[in-house]
Amino acid sequence: MTPDSAGLYRTVRLIRRFEERSIEFVRSGEIVGGIHPYIGQEAIAAGVCAALAAGDQITSTHRGHGHVLAKGADPARMLAELMGRSTGLNSGRGGSMHAADFGIGILGANAIVGAAGSIATGAAWAHRRQGRDTVVATFFGDGAMNEGMLLEAFNLAALWHAPVLFVCENNGYATTMPVDGAVAGSIPARARAFGIPAFTIDGQDPEAVLAAAATAVKRARAGGGPTFLECLTYRFDAHHTFEHRSRLDYRSADELAAGRSRDPVEIQGSRLAAEVVTAIDAEIESVLDAAADFALASPHPSAEGALDHLYAMRLR
Repeated sequence: MTPDSAGLYRTVRLIRRFEERSIEFVRSGEIVGGIHPYIGQEAIAAGVCAALAAGDQITSTHRGHGHVLAKGADPARMLAELMGRSTGLNSGRGGSMHAADFGIGILGANAIVGAAGSIATGAAWAHRRQGRDTVVATFFGDGAMNEGMLLEAFNLAALWHAPVLFVCENNGYATTMPVDGAVAGSIPARARAFGIPAFTIDGQDPEAVLAAAATAVKRARAGGGPTFLECLTYRFDAHHTFEHRSRLDYRSADELAAGRSRDPVEIQGSRLAAEVVTAIDAEIESVLDAAADFALASPHPSAEGALDHLYAMRLR
């Protein structure tokens, strides 16, 4: 057990239960359009964000609830955002795939695969130019490794020594396409080709992720430039909740059982005394009960404000 063990467990447990409750709200119709569950990958968000300082920033993906919560977003406002309520992080306009909270360093989730890496690199470069030691972490999946804009971000980050942590969440699938059939060569080797130090780590172990991320963040803050982490993980649930109805058959029962055998919540919980786990679990349920009450009681945006935030006011 390390001094961070309880905090890491709290984060992975919060993400897990938030996602499970969100799936329930998808089924009840309170969350329209479905979500991309982060269940099984919680260790990555928890470990990376635990390595960041309060003033550091992140960019996220279509599967971004875990990243946003791990960086410190209010679960109540996050759930309200998923429900399209006016009290949400982005007044109900961002939804599941575009949640942002600039005040705590969340530059936004992004539904365009690979696009967040470019935003993170630009932000990191800007901070460096202005003399700040801010580090920006960007999350993306294995499918993003075939996107040109991400490779362009690698190039510029390496050239500019931008303080970026590139985090590849390799869960084995780009939607339903196995990584072996989509990505030629080695994923870390693509980053190394740009001169970026790249490492493959256990993405199911929160403390292993934290250790690797802390080293990379320290290096970036000291001016050493970007680092690439390939976090090997497994998505326990569907790519998107539509699969709960469509029953896509691209993973065997044996594969699912093997993938779920190393649960990050259980791995981290095993490092704590049983009474600590019980207390944290109860705390999380209380937080999420309050979040659900808040979100359900919140109003939907009014029709009169439909054009708000779409246009800048012209200065006279």
